[in-house]
Order: sequence, then C-alpha cells, then structure tokens
Amino acid sequence: MILRPTTSPEDWKAFLAQPDLHWKPGRSAMETAFAWEGAKGLPLEIAAMLPGAKLLLAIPEYKVALPGGGADSQNDVFALVRDENGLIPVMVEAKRDESFGPTLGEWLVDASTGKKARLAAICDLLGLDPAALDPGLRYQLFHRTASALVTAARFHADRAAMVVQSFSPERRWYEDFAAFAALFGDAPAPSAALNRVLPNGKTLLLGWASCPLLTEGIAP
Repeated sequence: MILRPTTSPEDWKAFLAQPDLHWKPGRSAMETAFAWEGAKGLPLEIAAMLPGAKLLLAIPEYKVALPGGGADSQNDVFALVRDENGLIPVMVEAKRDESFGPTLGEWLVDASTGKKARLAAICDLLGLDPAALDPGLRYQLFHRTASALVTAARFHADRAAMVVQSFSPERRWYEDFAAFAALFGDAPAPSAALNRVLPNGKTLLLGWASCPLLTEGIAP
C-alpha cells in the first residue's frame, strides 16, 4: 500500500467514496478530518482512553479484508499508536446522526453461505458464539472491531482498539454501542473504555469518545 500525506482537513475529502454527499459541515466525515488534523496527534477524547499512547500514523478510510470473504471493512480512521508496552492498532468509527447500519437480524435475512461464513469468522476472532447473539445488535460494530484485531495480527501487536468517535451532542446510537460492548463485560460509559482479554489472548479496548462539533459554522 502506498500512502500520501495530508496537510489540511480538506485533503481527507478525496478519500471518501461519495465526497459530494458526505463532505458537509456538521457531518461526521468533515468533523473527523478537522478533529484529527487539528489535534496534531490523537484527539484529546481518544487520547484519554489510551494513557501514555503516542500517535505514529493515522490513515483515513482504511480498508481491511476480513476472513470469510465479502467486502472489506472500511474504517473512518486507522490510527497506529504506541505506549510503553508496544503497539496498539485503533480503528475509529465516526458518527454524527447516522446509525450503525443494519442489525444482525436484518443483515442475515436470506443470508448466503458467504455471509454466514463471515459472521462465524468474525465471532471466532471476538470469542463469541454466533448462535447466541441478539439479532438486534448492529453488524457494523462486529466487523469494525474484527478489523482492529486483524490489523493487530499484521503488526504483531497483542492489543487492539475500536473507538466510536461521536460528534452527536445527544449521543445518538450510544445504546447500540453499549449493547455490543456488553458482550465483553460491563459496557463503558461515554468517554470511558472497556478492556478485556479475549480467548485468543488479545486484549481488546472498546470506547465511546464524545467529541465537540467543529465545523457547523463553516460555509459548505
């Protein structure tokens, strides 16, 4: 993979699949770009969940191929950070008003063999039993978290993180995140994080970072 550096938030627009649709003040794509470029490192709300961690690199719209086939998981930001104990790949899912997409029940309607294989592979990574999952859980949270673990394996890291970077003052969709996080223990409160050791020995961090809006006053 060959990457190119960014010098301003506007450079992030080129990475979007539908820039004319998603690049608007107050929307998660523009908010994410301004938050990360302005931070000159980890945004404070995410840094608080990773004490002592320093940002090595951040890549917008980072795609991860998952076991089981199908489309790649496209993460809003992949951040590779390092603390005194080593590397932590962090996948960031940015939200304003948009939801986490279909529930497991909706996604599995008339599911192909490939879909079932992908969910089984994701659950194997996460140490979960696919037959025991609530169909109301959001599928996007599963494949975003799995992409963090796949990337951790690539970097020979024993820790991975999936963080929702929320720009919603009302904390919309937090309940969906909390229901997913509860699969691994007590769901973390907003601006807090949960750390759990998975059956495969990897440590997983899940967090919800409530961030301020930065772009609503910018002319489209």
